Amino acid sequence: MTEFSGGGGLARFSSRHGRLSQAYLADRLKGAKSYDRIAGYFRSSIFELVGEEIESIGTVRIVANADLDLADVQAAQKVREAKLFRKFVEDDLVVDAAIHGDRYAKLHELLVSNKVQVKVVPRTIAPFLHGKAGVIRNDEGSAVAFMGSINETRAAWAHNYELVWEDSSADGVAWVQDEFDALWDRGVPLPDVVIKEVGRLANRREVSVEVLAPEAIPGAALVEAPIYRDGESLQPWQRAFVGIFLDHRRDYGKARLLLADEVGVGKTLSLAASALVSVILGDGPVLILVPSTLTEQWQIELKDRLAIPTARWHSSKKCWFDPDGRMIKGQGTPDVGRCPYAIGIVSTGLIVHGIDDHGRPKDGTEAHFLMQGRYGMVVLDEAHKARGSQPMGQSDRTPNNLLKFINRIAQRTEHLLLSTATPIQTHIDDLWDLLRALNQGSEFVLGSAFSPWAKSESALPVLTGERRFENLREGWDFLVNPTPPVGNDDVIADIREEFGMRPTDWVLTKLAADITNPVLEMKADLAVSMIENGLGYFQRGSHNPLLRHVVLRKRRDLEELGLIPKLPVDTHPTPGVNLPAHIFDGLSVATSPAFEAAYKAAEAFTAAYRKRSKAAGFMKTLLLQRICSSHAAGIATAEALLGKRELDEEAQDELDGTALDTVEAEKSHLQELIDALLNASDPKLKAVRYFLDEHPAGTRTWRDLGAIIFSQYFDTASWIADELSAAYPDQVVALYAGAGKSRIIKGGQSTSVPRPLIKKLVSEREVTLVVATDAACEGLNLQTLGTLINVDLPWNPSRLEQRIGRIKRFGQTRERVDMANLTYAGTVDEKVYRVLSERLRVSSDIFGTLPETIDADWIDDIETLEERLRDYTNPREKADPFKARYANDLIQDDTRWNQAAQVLAREDLNQMLSAGWAEQKRRR
Repeated sequence: MTEFSGGGGLARFSSRHGRLSQAYLADRLKGAKSYDRIAGYFRSSIFELVGEEIESIGTVRIVANADLDLADVQAAQKVREAKLFRKFVEDDLVVDAAIHGDRYAKLHELLVSNKVQVKVVPRTIAPFLHGKAGVIRNDEGSAVAFMGSINETRAAWAHNYELVWEDSSADGVAWVQDEFDALWDRGVPLPDVVIKEVGRLANRREVSVEVLAPEAIPGAALVEAPIYRDGESLQPWQRAFVGIFLDHRRDYGKARLLLADEVGVGKTLSLAASALVSVILGDGPVLILVPSTLTEQWQIELKDRLAIPTARWHSSKKCWFDPDGRMIKGQGTPDVGRCPYAIGIVSTGLIVHGIDDHGRPKDGTEAHFLMQGRYGMVVLDEAHKARGSQPMGQSDRTPNNLLKFINRIAQRTEHLLLSTATPIQTHIDDLWDLLRALNQGSEFVLGSAFSPWAKSESALPVLTGERRFENLREGWDFLVNPTPPVGNDDVIADIREEFGMRPTDWVLTKLAADITNPVLEMKADLAVSMIENGLGYFQRGSHNPLLRHVVLRKRRDLEELGLIPKLPVDTHPTPGVNLPAHIFDGLSVATSPAFEAAYKAAEAFTAAYRKRSKAAGFMKTLLLQRICSSHAAGIATAEALLGKRELDEEAQDELDGTALDTVEAEKSHLQELIDALLNASDPKLKAVRYFLDEHPAGTRTWRDLGAIIFSQYFDTASWIADELSAAYPDQVVALYAGAGKSRIIKGGQSTSVPRPLIKKLVSEREVTLVVATDAACEGLNLQTLGTLINVDLPWNPSRLEQRIGRIKRFGQTRERVDMANLTYAGTVDEKVYRVLSERLRVSSDIFGTLPETIDADWIDDIETLEERLRDYTNPREKADPFKARYANDLIQDDTRWNQAAQVLAREDLNQMLSAGWAEQKRRR
């Protein structure tokens, strides 16, 4: 030891001369009063060797690396904690915890006791805490400081070659203490979610399904799914829906639910988690029916977010595709009834085309083979498309083909979940069409054919409060047909007991006069006639079928509860802003002569096609939307229609097997389109670059703020990504797309990368310019980016909501975000967007809100489109029986799935989910 004249000295220690764990640290910490430590990364092994000594120290403070930017520190706490959680779990902690469970338990005990406090510092303050140091003080007031490269792990102190310098001088201790204090003051506390994860890992046990109660299964299956490993979770209302599904499965024996959450609230994950639980419980195969354009999006989201492998049926190739986008070859159409995974995703378009005039599946179609099976669960997305109509002069509604199919298959499935953000269109009976579908083979929904709930005209006045009951006899039929399960309702419990009803009896044919118990009669009479908080009995709680079987949460209520951020979005271009005349025409992108020639050729093609095919309207939509997206998408589609290349998967799904049989006259128009665009520059690229580099955004450009650029077509997204990479050779551009299509591009070099890696690079701000397709947009959380550009605009409000939802998230550091919408001047795209944007500004309630999709036949007459959308957005307050239930009953966060210590092994889950429909049947 080297003595200093002012007191203290310098001592040197080397592991070459003895084990430092014995020779230094443990000895110094005995009897210590406080211990301040600059460490490396926070790991479970941080106190591996000195746990006993740590417990006896009065105050222990640790600062550690965090990999946070200053922007992360300044962001919302929820986002900062998510990033720290991701960093903590990025290693294989499951295996580590299995080996060192006692270490995790000890660490958790120290952290929750508050004897040990940990803060993490952003890399902008300390890029990497490698030069580690500490200050140890004892009760006598003396102190020592030490420096070295070691972490407090067994490997560092006992096995690695390490050097430690100890300085006991007052100046030396003060210098190290000052460094520690500076970091401590600017650090942020270790998140509670990390501390809880340490405790969860300490108690983690892999168990079989049989030992778990049904309500414990969601947490056991999902706690280690990607969405939770990303530091996120299913939202409280999503978890609540799974709880409702389980409650209905228990109370009714099967679940019949209409999920009607507003656009952008996240219905897919609610349904997917319910389907997962159903498979685990052995209910049987799951069939998910979605619009053709969403089949890939569903498959991607289930895999990327919940680690649920599914098979997707390809409309034109007549085979299943696995979760990685690989074709599973088979025997053609009959294979649709032999899904190779537990969960199969099929296009609703195939169902519509596969039903005959009598409502029966046509022989040899997908609808025919699907109807042969029996299912544990059937899910129908965008269920508002299954509806009836009432021709002039007829009293009964006529169901369309999709509704006919759902009515039939409802009797072949245990659980039926319908999903729509638009449960009512232009008539209240659109909603009742769906309720009657839920009621097929399940009279607990609407009751028997004689139930007053079975028809909207008798039910609606009760739901809205226009009709009130003076006594039990007036309201009797509404009370007992159907008779709900007991739940927490004493009146229902007493009625069931009075008449000896079994738990599975749902319709009571007795009269109120048949009640023999005068106390029950008085109690029931009072309940039915009483008004509470302005609501009648059948408007409160779950006393009517709608409140029992329709689940609806409004964005406005979720925002008020702080569950969804209130973040203003500034839409561009806006009137009054000077835009470059060589790029814009009014508020739209100026067209070029090449584009105008191609657009006329497309219209000429569809006019010629209309002379011999009823599908001309659809073909016009298909072609014009792609031309209005980009030259690249227009050329690709025209070449596919000419047979020169394979039609892109989105278009194949939209066609749903419709044959492409163009004749020479039509082909000439397609070739004109190609010739016009082939060597012409696309004006949209200039518009994109204008917003990225020139459009005012304070003192920074949109590119500086970070931008996400969306297209609904891969051809457009791929073209934009390549062009931007060429324009900005020093910047990394990410293309976020479907299976096997994602890549990063820099300096002309393109590298394929998985989607999760792109998400990680964006969250770490390594990538600030992203081009994405709609198919992959769900689950893409881009709060590190502050601007969004829509290269094209889907005629689908829900997709627009999903897009803006990528940056309109907790953790967005901007107080307002910017969104640019690009349409070509003078096109149908511009007209649709003009009408749609106006409706977006005035939309109100779910019983008067935007549709999830705009039907193609609305587009031809723009005035008709305005009228249709007005029907949606006119509020119908009286038809809304859910007000008392929105904010409370269905939004409760008491599930604690992220703390589940009993887990289902991932291998076991994969085995269950990778077993095909035939094997699922054998499990039941």
